[in-house]
Amino acid sequence: MKKILIEIGHPAHVHQFKNMYWELEKNGWQGLFVTKDKECAIDLLKAYKLPYKVLGLTRSGIVSKIISLPYFATKMFKVATSFKPDVFVSRVSPLSGWSSFLLRKPHITFTDTENVRLMDFFSEPFADVVLTSDSYLRNHGRKHIRYPGYHELAYLHPNRFTPNSSVMSKLGLLEDERYAIIRFVAWNAHHDIGQSGISNDNRIRLTEILSSQMKVYITSEADLPYELKKYQINIAPEEMHSVLSFAQIYVGESPTMAEECAVLGVPSILVSSWAGETGVIKDLEKYNLVRCFHPSDIDSMYSLLAQYLHDPGIKTSHLRLKNQMLNHRIDVSEFMAWFINDYPNSLRKGSVSKVGVNWIHPYEEKG
Repeated sequence: MKKILIEIGHPAHVHQFKNMYWELEKNGWQGLFVTKDKECAIDLLKAYKLPYKVLGLTRSGIVSKIISLPYFATKMFKVATSFKPDVFVSRVSPLSGWSSFLLRKPHITFTDTENVRLMDFFSEPFADVVLTSDSYLRNHGRKHIRYPGYHELAYLHPNRFTPNSSVMSKLGLLEDERYAIIRFVAWNAHHDIGQSGISNDNRIRLTEILSSQMKVYITSEADLPYELKKYQINIAPEEMHSVLSFAQIYVGESPTMAEECAVLGVPSILVSSWAGETGVIKDLEKYNLVRCFHPSDIDSMYSLLAQYLHDPGIKTSHLRLKNQMLNHRIDVSEFMAWFINDYPNSLRKGSVSKVGVNWIHPYEEKG
C-alpha cells in the first residue's frame, strides 16, 4: 500500500486535494492531511471525513510566520517519520519540502500564485515537480509541468461538483431570489505585502449599492465594521460553493473566490492591486468570466457593476461563457490523481493520462 502526505496551507487547499485523495484511495493508497489550525481548515477536513493531523496554531504576521518555520518544520518531520509516506504533496511548501528531502521521498507541488517568490526561495529547491496551469506566467525550469486547467477545476469541474439548492432555504431565501456575495481579505499573507484592495469607505458604499438591488452576504477574513456585520454570512464552510453557485454576482478582493465564481458561471468582479497580474485571472478575463480592477480605478468598477445590475440576462450569459471555457479545460483532479499514481512514469516525455492525450507539457528529461 502506497502512502501520500498532503499538506494544507490554506482552507482552499482542502478543496483542491480532496478529490485527488479519494481517487488515489480507490487505487489502494493511504493518505494523511497535515494542517495548521487556520480559519476553517479543520472544519472542512472534518466535514469531508478526511484523515488529518494538526501541527499547531498558525501564526499571524509575516515575521512571526518566518520565525515559526523551524518549529513547524520539526513538527512536520515527526508526523512524516511516523506516517512514512511514499510521496509528499503540497502547494510548494518548505515544510513538506524539507521533510521529503530528509526522508528521501519525492515532493510533488502545485502553485497558481506568481507573487510568492519569498516562499519559493525557501521551498522550490526541495520540490521534485512544480505543476501549474498552462496560464501560469512564471517559469520554474526543468521541474515545471503545465496542464490545461485551474486549481478551482479540481473541485468545481462539473464532474466533481453539483450545487445543493438547500442552501437557499438555510440562508432564508426563496428559490429564485437574487443575492450577491462580497468577499474581503485580511491582507496579512506573505504574498500581500505592499498590496491593497477595497477601502473601508468603499466597502460600505459597495454593500449599500448591492443591498439596494438584492440580498447581500459578506464573507470576510478580517473583522467587519459595525455597519456591515448584519450582512456577514453564516453558513457551513463546506456549503459555501453551493452558495456561490446560485449567486447573481460576486464582488470582492479574493482572487481565489473570484476564480471559483468564474468557473461556476457567476459574474465576477475582482478589486485588488495585484490579482490582475496572475495568469489564471488573465486567462479567465479572456473568457469574459472575470473583470479585474485596481483599487485606484474603483469608479470604473462601479460603472461595470451598474451595467451588470441592470442586465437581467447577465447570469445566463456567464453560464454560456463558462461552458465555452470548459471545452478547453480538464478535470484537474483526475489529472492530479493519474500523475501521482503513475509517478515517476508520468514524468516521461510523451506520457499521457488515462483519459486524454497531451495534457501535460512534455517533461524535458536529462540527457
